[in-house]
Amino acid sequence: MVLWVILCTVLSALLSGLYVLGVFRRRRPNEPPLDKGAIPWLGYLLEFRKNRSEFLKRMQRKHGGVFTVLIGGSYFTFVMDPFCFSTIVKESRSKLDFRTNATQLVMRVFGYKPIKAAHNIVHTASTKHLTGDGLTVLTQATMESFQKLLLFNLSSGEERVWQEENLFHYCYNIVFRAGYLALYGTEAPRGAGSKEKAEEKDRLHSNQLFQEFQKYDRLFPHLTFALLPPKDKREAEQLKRHFWNTLSVNKVWQKDNISGWISDQDQLLAENGVPEYMRNRFMFMLLWASQGNTGPTAFWLLLYLLKHPEALKAVRDEVDKVLRESRQEVKAGSSPVTITRGMLNQTPLLDSALEETLRLVAAPMLVRAVLEDTCLRTSNGTDLTLRKGDRVALFPHISLQMNPEIHEEPHKFKYDRFINPDGTRKDFYRDGKKLKFVSMPWGAGVSICPGRFFATTEMKLFVFLMLSHFDLELVNKEEEIPDFDISRWGFGTMQPVRDVRFRHRPRF
Repeated sequence: MVLWVILCTVLSALLSGLYVLGVFRRRRPNEPPLDKGAIPWLGYLLEFRKNRSEFLKRMQRKHGGVFTVLIGGSYFTFVMDPFCFSTIVKESRSKLDFRTNATQLVMRVFGYKPIKAAHNIVHTASTKHLTGDGLTVLTQATMESFQKLLLFNLSSGEERVWQEENLFHYCYNIVFRAGYLALYGTEAPRGAGSKEKAEEKDRLHSNQLFQEFQKYDRLFPHLTFALLPPKDKREAEQLKRHFWNTLSVNKVWQKDNISGWISDQDQLLAENGVPEYMRNRFMFMLLWASQGNTGPTAFWLLLYLLKHPEALKAVRDEVDKVLRESRQEVKAGSSPVTITRGMLNQTPLLDSALEETLRLVAAPMLVRAVLEDTCLRTSNGTDLTLRKGDRVALFPHISLQMNPEIHEEPHKFKYDRFINPDGTRKDFYRDGKKLKFVSMPWGAGVSICPGRFFATTEMKLFVFLMLSHFDLELVNKEEEIPDFDISRWGFGTMQPVRDVRFRHRPRF
């Protein structure tokens, strides 16, 4: 009897293990093609992690526009049909929920456990402060930060000297620090002794913070998949604690000029009973969400402009025109120009160049948890069933952004791709049908990035100032555009362009 119980226990454990490994999974009627790979449980994890873009292209060639694959114990149904995207992003949360995966991710990466009201808190604060009048106020604060970091030494007499920098590091550094100071506040002059000392302290502190942020950013791709080796995992935990302390609400509230976006969210979290230690972690999450990709994107935009002289001239002429119309000019001895939100709204070529940059390099994956069996109708009229417990994923970089049926010569940078000759926005079609989505760098639907308007403003401010105040050129003009780092959603670069020269552009 005892032996029989032991055998049943072992058999039950074995069957449970095989179930977890996915051995018994079979394709049901009307479900997409199923591909579990050769390795139980792992499935295609290693191949997917190495290069998700090439992996998905191969699966699409093998299985068509919709297919289910096993990746690290989870089944992902990838939808590559762009005409299905609208249905998926609009589906009710009772069927397809983005919060399940987001909650797991932010806990793993930032140590933050969201409360139920967190999404509404972020949405409310973002609507108030990152759009409309709130964005106008934040644009002014960001402009002042750029002046403090980028233009503070223009009257030193050294402005005509060529300065040489690593382009990727320089863009990432300046944009990150400007955004951080605009959002999290600045040193109080009364504490530093004077306004000049306070600004110098801001420059020093923001640069130190950026150095630590870069260390964490290096670990971030593997951290999202919980695949860090022990040494890197220990470093990631140390860096988390550093940011929890540096960005603690106690320290942030000692600053001047804290943005309403930061202060409102912290107050609402406190009112909802979130303890201080968890609010510190929330502050770290907001820093990465707001500043993790803007600097790298600014790098790509400047690089593409520098590698395409006709694009650089067209965008610079537009910048100069806006400056003239605002009755400002860059000349020797003059104060740095001030760019307003209204001025940024008059740059359709810069807008198109930025959107084209994002089309080329932004490669996020949009994921929803399937909470109940859901019917999906493809563009050819086929009805497929998404299985409860799986995840459905979109990868717009392949399906939309690099699709030659949508974008002619998709691998080429065309700064005016998204506008008509009269400056109006261009429509795009596939098979004669107009597309709702043609590029999705910010996500879509209820999970669309709430800070996209501020991020766009931040990047445009930086490029506007660089083009208006500086001559720019690559030291090695023959240097090829590097491959982007797909593990970093495209925003990183595998071989950073090392040398760019710039100097002040006086006009007499």
